Amino acid sequence: MKIVFAGTPAFSVAALDALHAAGHTIVAVYTQPDRPAGRGQKMMPSPVALRAAELGLPTFKPSSLRGNEPAIGGLRKLAPDLMVVVAYGLILPQAVLDVPRLGCFNIHASLLPRWRGAAPIQRAILAGDDVSGVTIMQMDAGLDTGAMLIRDQVAITPTTTADQLQQQLQTMGARLIVEAVTQAAAGTLQPEAQPSEGVTYAHKFDKTEARIDWTKPAIELDRLVRAFNPAPIAWTELGTERLRVFAARPIAEAADAAPGTIVSANAYGVVVATGDGLLALQALQWAGGRVTDAEQAARGRPLLGARFQ
Repeated sequence: MKIVFAGTPAFSVAALDALHAAGHTIVAVYTQPDRPAGRGQKMMPSPVALRAAELGLPTFKPSSLRGNEPAIGGLRKLAPDLMVVVAYGLILPQAVLDVPRLGCFNIHASLLPRWRGAAPIQRAILAGDDVSGVTIMQMDAGLDTGAMLIRDQVAITPTTTADQLQQQLQTMGARLIVEAVTQAAAGTLQPEAQPSEGVTYAHKFDKTEARIDWTKPAIELDRLVRAFNPAPIAWTELGTERLRVFAARPIAEAADAAPGTIVSANAYGVVVATGDGLLALQALQWAGGRVTDAEQAARGRPLLGARFQ
């Protein structure tokens, strides 16, 4: 199979590696242009671009494909059998979808039609879903509306973070895309239209959503902390100082204080009253400091009775 691969973040690298290891011919890799990163804001290639260079694969970095006739013409010259798309981050116009002989396959990190869109991993945890998974989808012009080809699922436990779920799904996606390509080559794939019931959208999030609203129940705040780890990380403020929360756990006890009030601070956690129950903060980072456990974070600070904003 002659495959064009399109992806950008670290999540996409496992699928690229799996297709390469399976012996398919990756005729080109498409990824987003280099971006400034780090404190020095140096221009850095994407994780996919770095891996493609290590594998010796030709790489293209168009800023857009919509209306980009030179880029689309170059894609046609490659004459691919298939295009595999994994978190590429650019919209593929119909002119691109029509190029590969077998169309474009997408690895989507949810059990479609639930959580179409940009942030399915975070939205699944925030919503309290008990299961997630990967759907290999035949792309069409809609937003994650194409026919389902293969899918598999994994449990979301009460302690699963977005980082952990992402690791599980990228491994699963790499396995499933190789299976889908094998079946496509054999002509045995059986596309299934997505049902019209159960459609939800995983809208892109921003840092403002990661601010902890202490009037909400502890169980929801626990999900918030887990959904935004490793990024952008849940946060709150104490006076003029910002505190980032990397890990927490809900405590099903009545909060006998105003939401946001610290009711205890010891080796078991910095325990905070919420709108319903208590939340024990376990891994914290004060502004300018390093990530520490609760005991270290509380050391030397009069936290008892203080109130987060």
